[in-house]
Amino acid sequence: MATKAAATSSASDSRHKGKENSRKSVPKQPLSVPERLKRLFTSLCAQIDGGHFNNAIKTCDKILRLEPNDIDANQTKLFLLLQAEQYDAALSFIENSDQHAFEKAYSLYRLQQEDEARQVLQEIKQQEGEEDRGVLHLEAQLSYRDGSYEEAVDLYNVLLETVDPQSDEHSDILINLQAAQQHLDFIKSGFLHALDSLPTSLTATMESNPPPVPTSSLVAATVASAAAASASVAALAPTEKKVRKSRVPPGVIPGVTPPPDPERWLKKSERSTFGQGKRRKGPGGGGATQGSAAVDTTPPTSTAIHAKPSGTKGKKKK
Repeated sequence: MATKAAATSSASDSRHKGKENSRKSVPKQPLSVPERLKRLFTSLCAQIDGGHFNNAIKTCDKILRLEPNDIDANQTKLFLLLQAEQYDAALSFIENSDQHAFEKAYSLYRLQQEDEARQVLQEIKQQEGEEDRGVLHLEAQLSYRDGSYEEAVDLYNVLLETVDPQSDEHSDILINLQAAQQHLDFIKSGFLHALDSLPTSLTATMESNPPPVPTSSLVAATVASAAAASASVAALAPTEKKVRKSRVPPGVIPGVTPPPDPERWLKKSERSTFGQGKRRKGPGGGGATQGSAAVDTTPPTSTAIHAKPSGTKGKKKK
């Protein structure tokens, strides 16, 4: 029985190994282009819904590598570039395309290139022959930015007549129309009321008074430009090198105090004055030692002291 069970287990093991080897030997087939596009579009929709526009732009690039002429991918990428405020990239993306003229004009408007934006809008009007709402909105914004408030008011009134009162566009038009109307009213009559509110003593001498003092920002800019000009002139003229006070030691007067010894950083044995002014050796030979006294050359005094002979005792006097 044991032999039969062992044979059965070995047979089952060999079957499992055979299945595993067959699985490993079969290579994984790559996904087809339609299947990859399907997965990429699914990821693209999820990224747009989540507001991940930068990642969605990268997904559009992957789709366009597989299918460069895909209309949906091209339109979505342009929309994402405008939403992410990448206007330079949007202009580069539609540079050779004639189907996205309005997006081109809007990108130029956001990049402060008003003249180029107006030129593109004129081309759109000539080609289409009718006024588009997007073109009217952009033209009104350009007029407001250029200070043509009367033209902006007229365009906003045209848009207001044909808009649904319950839409978000209606509230946006009313806000822009109110701002343009306030500027226009001040230019036409508002400044006159402002002058009437001023005291008579001020308005009587207003024409004869000198112009107002420029603002602080203008004064600062003028001073900065003058300082830069003087600095450039000073840089061209030769100047004498002055001694910095912070580097002069205390008690030293430049030009009066003698300069320090240039060999002060060398060892004493390496200096040029080493060995000069040494004390001469005495007559007894031998080198001079520390604490040696000078030889006394003064003559002895006349009073002599008689010393008793050594080894003898003196006798007492009787």
